Amino acid sequence: MRKKVAKFSILPILAGSVFFSFSTKDAANLEVYATHPNETFEYTAQTMENTPVDVVKTPKALPKLGKSYIGFKEAVAFKESGGDYQSINEYGYMGKYQFGKGTLKLIGIYNSENFLDSPELQEAAFYANASRNKWILIRDIKRFEGKKINGVVITESGILAAAHLAGPGSVKKYLRSWGATAFSDAFGTSIAHYMKRFGGYDTSFVQPNRRAKAIVANA
Repeated sequence: MRKKVAKFSILPILAGSVFFSFSTKDAANLEVYATHPNETFEYTAQTMENTPVDVVKTPKALPKLGKSYIGFKEAVAFKESGGDYQSINEYGYMGKYQFGKGTLKLIGIYNSENFLDSPELQEAAFYANASRNKWILIRDIKRFEGKKINGVVITESGILAAAHLAGPGSVKKYLRSWGATAFSDAFGTSIAHYMKRFGGYDTSFVQPNRRAKAIVANA
């Protein structure tokens, strides 16, 4: 989706990139675990409230996150909202990853105001949604990964990014029609564009779960 990139301060940048980015269960003091393989994912994170102000400095450059899961989700976030947790576009899509209310309900989030005010919940939502989409599309990932459709090499990360944009059902139709059944969002962004832009990331960290829900521990 094409969004206006909002200006944001140093603290949200550090909070987003340091405290809510993870590629393993222990990265950045953020834990991800399932209470049951088919139940919910819980997240815990440290806060910055006790960090001295003079310790927080502007980085010379944002770190290169490469093709890791962290790199994947931050790349999607930058495309969606410029990484702004408070972003709401003209169509009502919300937060850093621009979720619609319908998708949020599928992963157990019913209070939009609480969602916007909680970076932890937004990060949990991105993972839960990717986990659910991966479960829905797991056969298509196995069938089409490495093949080329409309000139784009199909990868798991490209499929998951496209599902974030268009929903897993639209991605299934696109893949199974070999690109004949196309989809573009309200901004004209296509599945093929997301497949290409976000292809080649390592998203093996995302575990498929049909019942994945976004829950922040102790919330």
